[in-house]
Amino acid sequence: MASSSSSKRKRNYDVFLSFRGIDVRNNFLSHLYTALDQSGFFTYIDSEELRKGEQISPALMKAIEESEVRGGRESYRRAMVEHESKFGKDSEKVERWKTALLDAGRLSGWDLNNGDEAEVIKRIVKEISRQLDRTPLQVAKHPVGIHARVLKLESMLNLESDDDVLMIGLWGPGGIGKTTLAKAIYNVIFRQFKGSCFLANKKGLSVFSVDGGINLIQDRLCHKKVLLVLDDVNDIKQLNALAGECKWFGKGSRIIITTRDNHVLTSHGIDKDHIYEVKSLEDCEALELFNKHAFLRSNKMVIRGDLVDSALHYANGFPLALEVLGTFLCGRTECERESALNKLAKSPDKTINDVLKISYDGLEDYAKEIFLDIACFFKGRHTKYIMKVLDSCDFDTTIGVQVLVEKSLIIEENGTLHMHDLIQLMGMDIVKQECRDDPGRRSRLWLFDDVQDVLSRDRVRSTTIEIDFTLLFSEPEEIYMGPNAFANMRRLRVLIMNNVHNSFQGLICLPNELRWFEWPECPPWIPEFSSGPKKLVGLDLHKSNIQIVKEQFKDFKKLKFIYFSECQSLVCMPDLYCTPNLEVLDLHGCKNLKHGHESVAYHGKLQLLNLSGCSELRHLSDVLQAKNLQFLYLHDCSKLQTFPDILVEIKGIRELDMVGTSIKELPASIKNLVSVEEMNLMDNKELAVLLSSIYSLQNLKTLTLAGCSKLVKFPNKEDSRNNFTNLPTCGQLYKLLSLDFSHAQPLKEIFKFPENLRHVFHLDAADLSSCHELVPSGFTMNDLFKPE
Repeated sequence: MASSSSSKRKRNYDVFLSFRGIDVRNNFLSHLYTALDQSGFFTYIDSEELRKGEQISPALMKAIEESEVRGGRESYRRAMVEHESKFGKDSEKVERWKTALLDAGRLSGWDLNNGDEAEVIKRIVKEISRQLDRTPLQVAKHPVGIHARVLKLESMLNLESDDDVLMIGLWGPGGIGKTTLAKAIYNVIFRQFKGSCFLANKKGLSVFSVDGGINLIQDRLCHKKVLLVLDDVNDIKQLNALAGECKWFGKGSRIIITTRDNHVLTSHGIDKDHIYEVKSLEDCEALELFNKHAFLRSNKMVIRGDLVDSALHYANGFPLALEVLGTFLCGRTECERESALNKLAKSPDKTINDVLKISYDGLEDYAKEIFLDIACFFKGRHTKYIMKVLDSCDFDTTIGVQVLVEKSLIIEENGTLHMHDLIQLMGMDIVKQECRDDPGRRSRLWLFDDVQDVLSRDRVRSTTIEIDFTLLFSEPEEIYMGPNAFANMRRLRVLIMNNVHNSFQGLICLPNELRWFEWPECPPWIPEFSSGPKKLVGLDLHKSNIQIVKEQFKDFKKLKFIYFSECQSLVCMPDLYCTPNLEVLDLHGCKNLKHGHESVAYHGKLQLLNLSGCSELRHLSDVLQAKNLQFLYLHDCSKLQTFPDILVEIKGIRELDMVGTSIKELPASIKNLVSVEEMNLMDNKELAVLLSSIYSLQNLKTLTLAGCSKLVKFPNKEDSRNNFTNLPTCGQLYKLLSLDFSHAQPLKEIFKFPENLRHVFHLDAADLSSCHELVPSGFTMNDLFKPE
């Protein structure tokens, strides 16, 4: 075995310093050597001045030959004459020395004379750095996908401008490659600045004297063009202490901050145009990075294609995961690789998980609960739905979700919430760690086997256990539970059972602490609760065979959402007097529902009433004065012939959908829907006349009358002027943008007095272009909009 000293790789010198004279050594040379050393160059300087005429030692000669940068002085010419006389004019050694000096003489240099030594030393170091192409930071073993991202950052940094100081942020979750990218851009641009610093590991940095530190930074850097990289800053106090204001730095300075928390950047005044979100690698980049770590040149083993696909799916573009996984699988047998991937599907890799969990550990307790719920149950679900469910549990969901987005733990996209698979696995693992061996002691259950184990064996006995229970299966599952399966889950707050079919007799008793209960296609009865006040906020039993009985929801004072859509056995509407805080009642698709309930007419909190597709509904109510109603959907209520009288102004309503109804005439009191923006009467085959009260709807933007084949009259301005003297300008729909009469009666028949129509609308003729074929000969669209 070779000794440790002999096995060490000997490093060649980068620079050889040649000099004459003690004065040079103790002044200029010492400063140059220090500057080179601080810049990381391995520099040779002889321990003693070469005595004139002495032979250069073999070690010194070797040092000169191995340097990448060599220097010489013209004054050595006189010394060569003496060497020729001593060793002979044709001496081989002297010839080599002459050649070396000649080569050195051809190099461009700097004339110091009485110039600024510091400036000359800076130029020398910069030139040496350029020739050696020395980069100060090791970026990555395999910097895949870095180049394109560096180009994007260079553009954001606007390096051509020295007019101001610019701060930019690199934002993304742990393991996504923020630090790697920051190092890469640092190496590319650091030479353009008078000073540069890459400050890493901010988590462990303590600023003992913030005021003193601020003064020091301002004094030292306020007139210097510097590059400062602050890596992994997740505390605004640290950022304020290290780079509080742009005026701390000289013009042209650039400060780059990497963080997992977007809010750290925005609260520091960095706008979104200067925040670069570091995203996962593209598929081709991910495959390349994985291959570089998984396959060594000396390794002839080939990884099976499906295993590679599984590894890439698991890593999902995360550079850290690709590196760790590729390295772990390198050199292993096929069976070992398959076993490793099966293990990862159940529990995350510790190295990866520890990095990702840092962001979770920094959350407040309420945000941790929201994160775990999304990870275990709601990934990929609509944001509004998630908000309703979690708000029912008294979470501050709006700010909680925003914090999770800022900390790169979830992504909100197209109205849904997503998270990286590895982050989801991390969240699930946190819950499993609560009790690895007994799922009945965990805070959340989502796997069928765990739920079956807990319910069938009646293992949940603690009165303090808090269970969130959901079943999400692509195929229906049967689960056997007794009537008291949930009786001991006193703090059960969310119970969601999708695709669950129960094969037992009798009712299920649920605890009063339950906040959200969801069981589509449940048995034909509503589960019972314990006596006393209930905390239930949301009840979703859509596509079930439930029937409503009198005082069904007694003591459900907190109930806000009822979803009974497509319940074909439902023939009457719930009594809403029992649910004073109800905001949403969704009964769409209940085809056998025949009558409304008088309580709907007077409800003070109801915001949305959806009766679309209730094809047997004949009567909603005589009156309507639900003051907070915003959306009323009567789409395809084909047997509904009358619309309720609006007894009071309803200022909240914005959308009224009466498509496909059989309403013959809107009441004059429709004027009380003062805030309505969209009214759709399309395909109403019975509507014959519109009253002039339509003109009082000053906020109406869209009026659709397409397919109203019996419509024969549109009110003129004289009718409105006589009936509504309080209007600002009688007979005008101020905000109407779209009016659709397609497939209705010809316009000239509807508008009996076309010369007056210029008073009716404030819209472009193009908005009626769909009706052009219905206009009688000689009657143009412009006739509707002639000036006074």
